[in-house]
Amino acid sequence: MPTTYCLTRSEFVTVREHSPDALVVEVEYSPQGSPPPPHFHPSQYERFEVIVGALRAVVDGKVHTLHAGDVLDVPQGAVHQLWNPGDTPTHATWSTRPAGRTREWFAALDSTQREGRAGRKGIPGPLALAVLLTAYRDTIRLARRPRFLVGAALGALAAVGRLRGHRPPAPPRPTPVRAV
Repeated sequence: MPTTYCLTRSEFVTVREHSPDALVVEVEYSPQGSPPPPHFHPSQYERFEVIVGALRAVVDGKVHTLHAGDVLDVPQGAVHQLWNPGDTPTHATWSTRPAGRTREWFAALDSTQREGRAGRKGIPGPLALAVLLTAYRDTIRLARRPRFLVGAALGALAAVGRLRGHRPPAPPRPTPVRAV
């Protein structure tokens, strides 16, 4: 049975394939979305293929508008944002290679939704987000500058967040295999 994660109130992913080499999800972007913060993945490449609808993307400062059938490759380390500013839902395939801890990142964001720790737009509050971003630094990083200052601020906010009880969820445990 596929697993679906709620990343924000306007973005849902359903896992289609997961191995160390790749995480492939089907993503649904609700209408009238807003861009996420500019970010990058330090050791992963992403590919988006629009199935239905349209997406707006900014990759390293270049704006793209994608329609059904269009493909966008996001190189490792490229600063990017993707969202659906349109009036109808958008469905796409999203591949991350290698998979790394992306599925765990998705599960952590989903957990903030289920536990009511997300704000109006479905993004975790500053303390919870700082805890998550420091815990998943190998997977995703904010692209704000100066980076050393952003890193220091995130570290301080994460420390306060942990003192206030914010913790990244435990990684999902593999399903045990029973001998027949």
